Amino acid sequence: MSAKAISEQTGKEFLYKYICTSAAVQNRFRFACVTAETDWDRLTQEQPWLLTERLVVKPDQLIKRRGKLGLIGINLDLEGVKEWLRTHLMKETTVGKAKGVLKNFLIEPFVPHTQEEEFYVCIYATREGDHILFHHEGGVDVGDVDVKAQKLLVSVDEKLSEDQVTEQLLTHVPDDKKEVLASFIVGIFNLYENLYFTYLEINPLVVTENKVYVLDMAAKIDATADYICKAQWGDVQFPPPFGREAYPEEAYIADLDAKSGASLKLTLLNPRGRIWTMVAGGGASVVYSDTICDLGGVDELANYGEYSGAPSEQQTYDYAKTILALMTREKHSQGKVLIIGGSIANFTNVAATFKGIVRAIKDYQGPLKEHEVRIFVRRGGPNYQEGLRVMGEVGKTTGIPIHVFGTETHMTAIVGMALGHRPIPNQPPMDAHTANFLLNASNNAVTPANTRSASFSETKTTNDVTPAKKSKAGLPADSLHSLLWPLKNMVTGDWKAQASSGCSGAKATTLFSKHTKAIVWGMQTRAVQGMLDFDYVCSREEPSVAAMVYPFTGDHKQKFYWGHKEILLPVYKNMADAMKKHSEVDVLISFASLRSAFDSTVEAMQYPQIHTIAIIAEGIPEAQTRRMIKMADEKGVTIIGPATVGGIKPGCFKIGNTGGMLDNILASKLYRPGSVAYVSRSGGMSNELNNIISRTTDGVYEGVAIGGDRYPGSTFMDHVLRYQDTPGIKMMVVLGEIGGTEEYKICQGITEGRITKPVVCWCIGTCATMFASEVQFGHAGACANQASETAVAKNQALRDAGAFVPKSFDELGNVIRTVYDELVANGTIVPAQEVPPPTVPMDYSWARELGLIRKPASFMTSICDERGQELIYAGMPITEVFKEEMGLGGVLGLLWFQRRLPRYACQFIEMCLMVTADHGPAVSGAHNTIVCARAGKDLISSLTSGLLTIGDRFGGALDAAAKQFSKAFDSGMLPMEFVNKMKKDGKLIMGIGHRVKSINNPDMRVQILKDFVKQHFPSTQLLDYALDVEKITTSKKPNLILNVDGFIGVAFVDLLRTCGGFTRDEADEFVEIGALNGIFVLGRSMGFIGHYLDQKRLKQGLYRHPWDDISYVLPEHMSM
Repeated sequence: MSAKAISEQTGKEFLYKYICTSAAVQNRFRFACVTAETDWDRLTQEQPWLLTERLVVKPDQLIKRRGKLGLIGINLDLEGVKEWLRTHLMKETTVGKAKGVLKNFLIEPFVPHTQEEEFYVCIYATREGDHILFHHEGGVDVGDVDVKAQKLLVSVDEKLSEDQVTEQLLTHVPDDKKEVLASFIVGIFNLYENLYFTYLEINPLVVTENKVYVLDMAAKIDATADYICKAQWGDVQFPPPFGREAYPEEAYIADLDAKSGASLKLTLLNPRGRIWTMVAGGGASVVYSDTICDLGGVDELANYGEYSGAPSEQQTYDYAKTILALMTREKHSQGKVLIIGGSIANFTNVAATFKGIVRAIKDYQGPLKEHEVRIFVRRGGPNYQEGLRVMGEVGKTTGIPIHVFGTETHMTAIVGMALGHRPIPNQPPMDAHTANFLLNASNNAVTPANTRSASFSETKTTNDVTPAKKSKAGLPADSLHSLLWPLKNMVTGDWKAQASSGCSGAKATTLFSKHTKAIVWGMQTRAVQGMLDFDYVCSREEPSVAAMVYPFTGDHKQKFYWGHKEILLPVYKNMADAMKKHSEVDVLISFASLRSAFDSTVEAMQYPQIHTIAIIAEGIPEAQTRRMIKMADEKGVTIIGPATVGGIKPGCFKIGNTGGMLDNILASKLYRPGSVAYVSRSGGMSNELNNIISRTTDGVYEGVAIGGDRYPGSTFMDHVLRYQDTPGIKMMVVLGEIGGTEEYKICQGITEGRITKPVVCWCIGTCATMFASEVQFGHAGACANQASETAVAKNQALRDAGAFVPKSFDELGNVIRTVYDELVANGTIVPAQEVPPPTVPMDYSWARELGLIRKPASFMTSICDERGQELIYAGMPITEVFKEEMGLGGVLGLLWFQRRLPRYACQFIEMCLMVTADHGPAVSGAHNTIVCARAGKDLISSLTSGLLTIGDRFGGALDAAAKQFSKAFDSGMLPMEFVNKMKKDGKLIMGIGHRVKSINNPDMRVQILKDFVKQHFPSTQLLDYALDVEKITTSKKPNLILNVDGFIGVAFVDLLRTCGGFTRDEADEFVEIGALNGIFVLGRSMGFIGHYLDQKRLKQGLYRHPWDDISYVLPEHMSM
């Protein structure tokens, strides 16, 4: 959502802090917020004026007309305020249809004034600009300001002057107040613009003796501008509408949404309700809520929400478990239903998101069965068959009733099934698997074929169904004909415009053709490949994508597939280069982020060759969108979006991910044109329309999703008029929604004769009028600010104008079919022969995702998995590693030994790393590292140079010592026999001997480790054996001690053999494959890095070995 209401306190904070005006604004920051937890003593210390002033107290909870409702205490002292609050604070109150508890109050100074000193001012945003309403009689009895107030439109990018305000708004204001009011209104308007307000109302605004008092204020700000206004706004708290509590679960989902590129929304309507929804898609979520309410479920509807934008498996799991936790808190006498619905996704991997939902269902299977929850699933889109299969399987394994349906079932049919209004098929018809897009989609000669499965929007009774349950609130079974206006309203002759409605512009009627070329802004390789595959099945001669623009890399080529062969598409760093080298391009598809979409779009419009721009990003501030619209109108550019998936013209061109994957393109016959054009707001619902239209008519001619934002770049009427003027289009489908007034222009076009082709239209959001409190739906623009913007009002107006309006979305397919059949019957439409499209190979990555192919892996790993939401070490999530405080030794145990080692073992590993970290600069490894560092080499090169010296002579004795001592001990040799044998064989005993240390000057590192091992290890047989060997060797020479390498080697063997985590064979294998030398390598790397940093810090120059330390000799044969 973009426009969000803020509290009066927040609005006044912004006003007092940032308004710039010569008017003397009084009582700045003189307000106090009071709740049930308020400490009055502390409050009066912080706000001492409360003790001396006369006061006003009122609730600050987005309640309109508080004065009329008697919810304002006026002209009270502090004790009077407290007394007033005793009868209001924490008391339940009814405002309209909403019941709520009064919790938050605002106390301000009382301002004595007369009625003549009260004024009304309001600023609100529209597509064309910002409207200022002013009335010289403000206050409680201001009345209908839309009729009474003076109005001034400040167009987009225009500035407001005091002269304008005085001349157009202040005509009825006394002369002595005009100057101060003009200054204040200009100041408040500038504040409104700079802080991205979308609505600001002050009533009354009191002006007394050149002093201005803002008494009551209501405001909304554009929440999407947070990244612009964060410094001024701070952390804004958006209160819920009155009558709806702010639940922690809503805040949790809002936080998930803020941290995700996907969209996650949740609004709790009735936590005790029995009907719960988990719907994918902003438009689809509204349709499901509409259908539930249409079928009498409004009082039992527990929540509104949606997930969309390809959330990850983990994000979907978090969303699903939140809903399941909520719905299993309280039992319901009739049990509960969960509707997991959605339209046909364009790019979301349905199987991946369903995996998250399945995880949540498994976690909550006990409570779900206890609460008698039945689950109904309907979904389509990429990999949906696998998702439905997994969902069906979890129903069988858990015993939870889960009914699963795909694209063969009308989208909202599951609502009727869930509520007992529709029978549940035992074996619903299934569409072909995704893999079948390798084959021709159909052998039928004519479309639509009679053998096609009927939409489930038709209720059919067969022997293979479960009887529908009896419900409390049913609907009469009206015939389809009662839903439609008479077909006599249809024009069946030549499609020519009868009259002009004044809606035409200078933009092109045809946006796309078989020769359209586009530039894609953003590295969206999957979307581009989808466009190329679409081009190929449409038998285009050349790819529709000419180039890509990506500012974050240099110019290069990107590889794609064109049918069976690979091609290269150029990628440019600068848009100017792309435009210059590809003058044939006239479409820009922008995948720029919400932060950069405005700048990139403005830049694109500087090039006259661009006629159409599709903006995919959601969340662009409305003020920026309006500026883009104004510029586009001036330049004759058509904008599709923002917040859209795009559009499609079968057989010609598709924008980005529109239409989904190739299997859906073929199933919906989008590779060739039909006779029906549609326009919708929702991207997901546009794909659903593709499905509905393909099942009820000869298919889609063109379809556009204009986007869910409040101000889409192009409107319904823009595209309807294009369709009206396109000969190949014989009928139109418009899927409108609550909010805005664009649909009324269609009414006007029909009544004035500008639109003569039949229009089937339905506005979603009819449920909004049934809710007690305001609900913001998934689309930013889906909010009615007045009665005429409701879906119910718009549907009735369209019906009255002569459009074909169904009773509900559930009947939309039937209405489309009826209108189409009539056009076929009267010869307006002649179904064409079906031409099968060329086959396109499936990408290897997608075939693997579907489980259709297998191939030997190039690598195998068993220690780490980074593919999921959380990094996993040897089966242990990284959060558990830190939660258990395993430390570095524990992590090494997981990654090296694939075990969770005992605590003492982890400590021993860490001690080994500490004692082997460094042994001075003279040893060969450190020496090499230092020489490299002084030669100017980088850290990695210097470290590697030092590590390459590690071997049997330096530091590599751990493995060798472990092997020698183990072999001798395991073979039963006595220590003396072992020493004698090594001497006889002429071999050194690895791990014995030290250059400096001796039996009389022991190595404290060895002593520290020995003390720890003797205290904590269960057994030290091999260490004891090695110490017996040391007694023999030191008797011959005092420096032949068990050194630190030897000690670690034999102690580690004892650890592996006796800690209980390994078999004897496993322990021996770790020694054999060189695991123990890794301890020295890892430990000594710390020291080598230290030497490197030390040399750099000391700024040591190039090392050259001194001559006097080199013995120069002649070759041996010459010295003789």
